[in-house]
Amino acid sequence: MQLSTTRLRLREITFHDTVAIHQYASLEEVSHDQPWGPNSLEETTQFVAEVVADAAEHKRLRYCLAVEYDGQLIGAGELWITDWYNECAEIGYVLHPAYWGQGFATEMANVLLAFGFEQLGMHRIFATCDPENIASFNVLEKAGFQSEGRIRDHLRINGGWRDSLIYSMLRDEWQVMVYEYE
Repeated sequence: MQLSTTRLRLREITFHDTVAIHQYASLEEVSHDQPWGPNSLEETTQFVAEVVADAAEHKRLRYCLAVEYDGQLIGAGELWITDWYNECAEIGYVLHPAYWGQGFATEMANVLLAFGFEQLGMHRIFATCDPENIASFNVLEKAGFQSEGRIRDHLRINGGWRDSLIYSMLRDEWQVMVYEYE
């Protein structure tokens, strides 16, 4: 499977990507707001093994894709089917800090939205982020997500609880956005 934009190529993660993924997954600044990391090489290797196994599932629920720019792996984008019956999915994204602030995360979010709505037939796609991660909720707002509110004590991180902001987009909202840009 492969998705692309004029700048980015999203493709299946392979075992050959382990070192490149570890280059950002081992950084404190990348994992600070996450319930994982900074990763040891063993943890990154386990993550890659899980992603490869998930990609082989018959009724696939997780699409974790390597994100390449100019032939370099710079991050990953994910879409998880959280509920097939209600056609609901969640997206997430992570980038190496050298690529922050250049619009790549917004581009990734838009590709994942298009994939979820157009190819998987989802009705609702949502995302969460740390309330203090201004860059992440700016990405979601630029991509057209609507704020739904705050989930209190949503994730256990570094021995404490973290709230999350929740954003979503519905298929009909996506279709209006796509129509406006055509």
